[in-house]
Amino acid sequence: MSCAIIGVSSIKRRKRCEREIKIMEKRKEFIINCTYFAIILSASFLLIKFGLPLLAPFVIGFILAYFLKWPIRFVSRKLKCSRKIVAIVMVFLFYGTIGVFVGIASVKVFSTVGMFVTNLPQVFRSYGEPILAGIFTRLEHAVIQMDPTLLEGLDYVWDQFMQSLLQLVSKLSVSSMELISGIASSLPMLFIKLVLMIISTFFIAADYDKLAGFCMAQMSKRVRNVFIQIKQYVVGTLLVCIRSYLLIMSITFVELSLGLTVIRVENAILIALGIAIFDILPVLGTGGIMIPWAVIAAVLGYYPLALKLLVLYVVITIIRNIIEPKIVGSQIGLHPVLTLVSMFAGVQLLGVVGLFGFPILLSLLRYLNDTGTIHLYRRVGEKKEEENEY
Repeated sequence: MSCAIIGVSSIKRRKRCEREIKIMEKRKEFIINCTYFAIILSASFLLIKFGLPLLAPFVIGFILAYFLKWPIRFVSRKLKCSRKIVAIVMVFLFYGTIGVFVGIASVKVFSTVGMFVTNLPQVFRSYGEPILAGIFTRLEHAVIQMDPTLLEGLDYVWDQFMQSLLQLVSKLSVSSMELISGIASSLPMLFIKLVLMIISTFFIAADYDKLAGFCMAQMSKRVRNVFIQIKQYVVGTLLVCIRSYLLIMSITFVELSLGLTVIRVENAILIALGIAIFDILPVLGTGGIMIPWAVIAAVLGYYPLALKLLVLYVVITIIRNIIEPKIVGSQIGLHPVLTLVSMFAGVQLLGVVGLFGFPILLSLLRYLNDTGTIHLYRRVGEKKEEENEY
């Protein structure tokens, strides 16, 4: 009897040891996987942060060649022409069309901004000072009615304020001119990068299939399958993100159109369209136009309009912060909280690239985990393999 009990206890100990060994192996595997992905993410971050600016002309050239490959294939198949000839013509037409519009817009913007910055002190003296003087006169009358002894102190504060403001405007004008001069001095390097981008687009578009085939041949079968999965998913997710932000821009446009129409702003539809397009920018957004507009209206004495613009801006901002994570997250399969956190972290680390890239990266990891390509976490409802023994 005692021998049987000893045998049963030894079997239990052996099973317990086997379970503990399995748990330790899975923990080691988890640590190894986390370390592996941490290294990959760190390397990717460094590559995007520091390598991407250096290789930007070639990366942009490759992206453009990738999107031009479909019309190139279609035209070469229909006309039965050489792919290289069609690629050269298509790239030339693309850059020619884009170049004309960008060139005209750049010349117009630089000339307008340069003229405004140069005349900024004069504009302030002609328009800003009279407006501020009127405000000070009203304030002076109010102070006289309350306590005339405060008038001398108010005059002193006003003189100091005007001197500081004039110095600020002069410094702003000089700094803006220095910035424009800096941009102008960087034009030669920008021109070189532009030439490299155009040349690389020509070569990549002409031999895209050969280059893609060579790169794919260097990968093992498993890596190739994973790469194809990632490429298809990322391209599809990018299109989904573009659709999501177009939807957000449309909602913002409708809100602005209704709001500006209600507060009786002239050309409300055109102004709403311009602000909605400007709203796509992650740093500036709607506030980049609405807040300065409200401040200028208040300075000019249109206090009801300024208040209405601020209220409209607050409403649009609240609605956008609510719908953006839900729309983007639902489109790419992420929870709104994860989408919001990834967008915020992405903007802080990589700017515009991070704003779009981080949610797509999280969505990609979720997709690869769900398809079984990688194993990062358990899905909800997945059966635990380890059980608590105690």
